[in-house]
Amino acid sequence: MKIALVTGASSGLGRAFVELIDKKHFVDEIWGIGRCERSLQQIRICTNFRPIVCDITKIQDIKKLDQILQMEKPEIKILINSAGAGKFGLWKNISLQDSINMIDLNCRGTVLVTQISIPFMVRGGHILEICSTAAFQPLSYFNIYAATKSFLYSYSCALHKELSCNNISVTAVCPYWISDTNFINEAKKNGDKNCIKNFRFALNTKTVASKALRDAMQMKIVSTPGVISSWQYILSRVVPDKIIMKFWDWFRKL
Repeated sequence: MKIALVTGASSGLGRAFVELIDKKHFVDEIWGIGRCERSLQQIRICTNFRPIVCDITKIQDIKKLDQILQMEKPEIKILINSAGAGKFGLWKNISLQDSINMIDLNCRGTVLVTQISIPFMVRGGHILEICSTAAFQPLSYFNIYAATKSFLYSYSCALHKELSCNNISVTAVCPYWISDTNFINEAKKNGDKNCIKNFRFALNTKTVASKALRDAMQMKIVSTPGVISSWQYILSRVVPDKIIMKFWDWFRKL
């Protein structure tokens, strides 16, 4: 049985990936991982859908997921790690718990899900790690999130090289702001709501998911959905971080 395994499947970008994979008929079954059982149960697609309630920041839940994989031994054709979280604000306005949650979810949890899934990946399989354009440079008032995505971006690119001999691709998906998720509203909570004001030219989940999956099928290492994402990636290769950060400080206040 060939499956797609999607974290953060209950809403936002993760759900868009579930619906897109369903339409493409890539797999026999989709396993959707999320913390909200009710939201997972509400997903209605044609492909067989298996909801798995799991908090990937908790090691005991990772172990339970690993046990399921070890017992059922599915063939994973597509793995998408779309679960993630961020907080806006000056360093002192971000609680220790929020800091821990960002690091545990964006870095540790994502890596652990990837590590336990790789032994079950089929040749020609695809791993999509949802990073962000924030991965390309340090960002003030978004420093922990940007750092976690930079970690994930580096991890993804290196893993792509390691798995190439198994004909498995790893794609770092680096979108700009996405408008139709709850990410921005959640990121504003408990912080300075005015530290980042500019969310112009935001994309939508369907556009990002479609471009990301298409790039993954082409075995690309990096996917930059949208013009802004692509230009930000190019500029980050040639423009010093110091200059980009100055531009960011001006742009975020517009």
